[in-house]
Amino acid sequence: MAAYGYIGSMKAKPGHRDDVVSILLSGVDHLREAGCDLYIVSTSDADDVTIWVTEVWQSKAHHDASLQLPETKAAISEAMPMLTGEFSSRELTVAGGLGV
Repeated sequence: MAAYGYIGSMKAKPGHRDDVVSILLSGVDHLREAGCDLYIVSTSDADDVTIWVTEVWQSKAHHDASLQLPETKAAISEAMPMLTGEFSSRELTVAGGLGV
């Protein structure tokens, strides 16, 4: 079975990008045991509101199950008021690469 990839972006309300990044990174210790092989949160110096998240999971089922974890639900609830509601995402089949 091929690995499941997910790339998403979100826009934070002005002045809240770093707070949202901290929330997104706060639960990384639990991701590997949930089936995540790669989780990267990125920002750009040229854009102070957009956050990109790149993920590789053992399967889509692992990713979907992670969204039901209490830690994940708590992080989403904490971050949502700081986001504008502008999201984009792509689901991918991971063919391979460095670090995967």
